[in-house]
Amino acid sequence: MQFDRIRLSALHQKVMSAEQATDFIKDGMTVGMSGFTRAGEAKAVPQALAHKAKTQPLKISLMTGASLGNDLDKALTEAGVLARRMPFQVDSTLRKAINNGEVMFIDQHLSETVEQLRNHQLKLPDIAVIEAVAITEQGHIVPSTSVGNSASFAIFAKQVIVEINTSHRADLEGLHDVYIPTYRPSRTPLPLVKVDDRIGSAAIPIDPAKIVAIVFTEQPDSYSTVSVPDEETQAIASHLVRFFEQEVQAGNLAKNLGPLQAGIGNIANAVMMGLLHSSFEHLTMYSEVLQDSTFDLFDAGKLDFASGSSITLSERRNAEVFSQLEKYKNKLVLRPQEISNHPELVRRLGIIAINTALEFDLYGNVNSTHVCGTQMMNGIGGSGDFARNAHLAIFVTKSIAKNGAISSVVPMVSHVDHTEHDVDILVTEQGLADLRGLAPRERAKVIIEHCVHPDYKAQLQDYFDRACHKGGHTPHLLAEAFSWHLRLEQLGSMKR
Repeated sequence: MQFDRIRLSALHQKVMSAEQATDFIKDGMTVGMSGFTRAGEAKAVPQALAHKAKTQPLKISLMTGASLGNDLDKALTEAGVLARRMPFQVDSTLRKAINNGEVMFIDQHLSETVEQLRNHQLKLPDIAVIEAVAITEQGHIVPSTSVGNSASFAIFAKQVIVEINTSHRADLEGLHDVYIPTYRPSRTPLPLVKVDDRIGSAAIPIDPAKIVAIVFTEQPDSYSTVSVPDEETQAIASHLVRFFEQEVQAGNLAKNLGPLQAGIGNIANAVMMGLLHSSFEHLTMYSEVLQDSTFDLFDAGKLDFASGSSITLSERRNAEVFSQLEKYKNKLVLRPQEISNHPELVRRLGIIAINTALEFDLYGNVNSTHVCGTQMMNGIGGSGDFARNAHLAIFVTKSIAKNGAISSVVPMVSHVDHTEHDVDILVTEQGLADLRGLAPRERAKVIIEHCVHPDYKAQLQDYFDRACHKGGHTPHLLAEAFSWHLRLEQLGSMKR
C-alpha cells in the first residue's frame, strides 16, 4: 500500500477498506461525491455502497460535479440508493428512473450548485467522498482528473472520505488551481483576467481532522464516448470555421478568436477538431471538459493553453496523453466548476461558447434537455452558464435525428433551456444562421433558409407563412405549435 501518497503520517491510521468506509454513510444523508463528466469520480466507495444496499437498504441524496463514470449511477440506481440526484447525469438506467419519478432529479446550471450550498439554499453535504492522487503534509487533498465541486463538498461536509487512486499519476499534483470565492455581502471580484492565470492553491484546503477514512483504489476513469467526426459534424465545423474567418476579416474577432468553450459530446468535439485544419493559431480554451480535441490541437501547435474542470479522453487518446503528461502540464489548469463556469469570468474573458442543442425552433429558442418536452435526457450542464454571458453563444446540432424521423428544427421547442435572447448563432450540417440583430420574423427566415433539412423545409415554411398571416410579433399557430412532437409520439415521425 502506497503510504507515500499520504504525506501527513497521522492520517495513516485512517486507511481502511471501501466496505468499512461505507459505514460512515447513513440512510437519509446528503452525500457530495467527486466526479465531473466521467473523470475523477470516487469509485470504490460508491461501488461498495451499492453492494451493501442490496442487503441493507438505504437511500441518499447524491450531488456531484457532473456525470459519473464506471457505471456508478447505474449501480446506485439499481441498488435503490438514490432518492435525489443533482446536478447532471448521463446514465440510461438513472435516466429511466428519473423519468419514471423514482429518483428526484434537480437539473442545475453547473456553476450554481456550490453557490446555493454556500448560501444555504441547498442542504450541506453530511459527508464528502473525494478521489485524490495524494494528501499533502498539511492534510490537504490533491484531486485527480477533475476538480468539479469536490473542493467545496470537502469544505462544507462534516466528514470526508478520501479515495487515493494509484492508477492516476502522482504528478497530476500541481495541475489544479483551487480557488474559493469570498462570501456575500462583501464578496470581492474574482482575480482572474487571463485564461492561464492561477489564483488559488494546488490542493483542497481542509482540516485533516475531518478525514474519517482513506481508501486506496486502482481503478481508471471511464473512457470518453466521443467518436471520430462524421460527414455531418465535419460540415458543421466547416460552416463555423468559415464564419470565424469572416468575423476576423471584418475586424469583429481577433486572429486567435478569443477563449473557446466547447460542450461535451461528439458534435462539440468535432467542431473543435475542425480548427485543426484552419488558419487559426495561438488559440486558448476556457471550458469545462478538456476532450480529445484539446490535445489534438496542442499536438498540432494550434492551441497555447487550456483551462477546464476535468480531463475526459477516449481510449484513442487517454494513454498517449497521460503517458506524456509533462508535455502538456504547463499548458493546462483544472479549476472548480464554479470558477470554470462563472458568469463573471465568461463575460470578462469574452468567451466563444459552443454547445449542443437537442432541438431549436423558428425563433432561436433552444432545448438542450428534454425529449418531447417531458423526458429528461442528461441535463442543462454548463451551457446556460456560458450562453447568457458569452461573447458569442453558439448552438450546434445535426438537422435530423433517428434516420430522419425527427427534425431538430421545429415550430416551437417542447422545452426551453436557452431563450432566443441568449442565442447568437445556430449551426447544422445544412448551414449557419447568424441571429444577431434580427427580429423574430427575420430570425425565422434565416433559420429556415440555412439550418433546416430539405425533408422538412417546405413543412416549416408552410407553418411560418400561415403563422405570419395570423399575425403577431412572434407568429405562432398555437393549435399546431407542438403538432410535430405529437406526430412523433403517435406515429413515430415528425413528417406529414
